[in-house]
Formats: sequence, C-alpha cells, structure tokens
Amino acid sequence: MIGILLITHYTLGDSLLECASHVLGHVPANARALAVACDAEPAAVQQSAQALIASLDSGNGVLVLSDMLGGTPANIAGRLALHGKVAVVSGANLPMLVRALCYADNPLEMVVAKAMSGGEEGVQLMDNGEQDA
Repeated sequence: MIGILLITHYTLGDSLLECASHVLGHVPANARALAVACDAEPAAVQQSAQALIASLDSGNGVLVLSDMLGGTPANIAGRLALHGKVAVVSGANLPMLVRALCYADNPLEMVVAKAMSGGEEGVQLMDNGEQDA
C-alpha cells in the first residue's frame, strides 16, 4: 500500500484528512499530515517529514501532497522527492486526497496519476446560467 503524507500550511492537512475520513467512512491508516507553522524551521520540518515517510513506506513508496506551489511546505516537500519511491504533488485538495486513498493499493505511478486527475477534475465552474439582474 502506498503511504500518503500531507505537508501543508498550518493544519490544512489535518483538516483534509478529517474530511477524507468522513467521506470514506474510516480513518486511513496509511496517511498522515505534517503541519508547517509560519515560524517553523524548514530543516526541522524536513527531518520530521523524512521520519514520517519512513514510517509510512511499506516498501511500495509514498505520495507527498502539499498545498501551494512555491510555499514553504511545498519547497520542503520538493526536497523529499525520490524517483520511484517518493512522489510529490502540489495543489492538494479533497478530491485529490480521496482519489489517492481509494487507489493506494496500486503502484505509486498510478496513485500519482489518480490523485492528479482527481484534483483537476474536482475543480469545476458550477454556473447555473442565470444572469445578474
């Protein structure tokens, strides 16, 4: 099973995991969140992330999801990427996480593809076609 680590600003990752648990009806055992506070020391966060990756990796790899490209959590996550073992995707959202959790029994490459498609397909304009008066 693929491990999933969310590295996000403040407690966004914890909230996404709580919401995913609600949607799925269970708490995923293969997922954790790492909150990055505004005053966090990046090197210390990276060490914590590496320890979490080690605990989540059952030998099949880990998907790291981060919230915002260019932010400190994503910059830290990017340093953790290891081809074929640790994949990193930015722009984490609930559809992305749920899709990754649902396909976590598949190879890492497929879980990455499913997570990315879930994130992209989950962003839609919901326009009812009515004009403002």
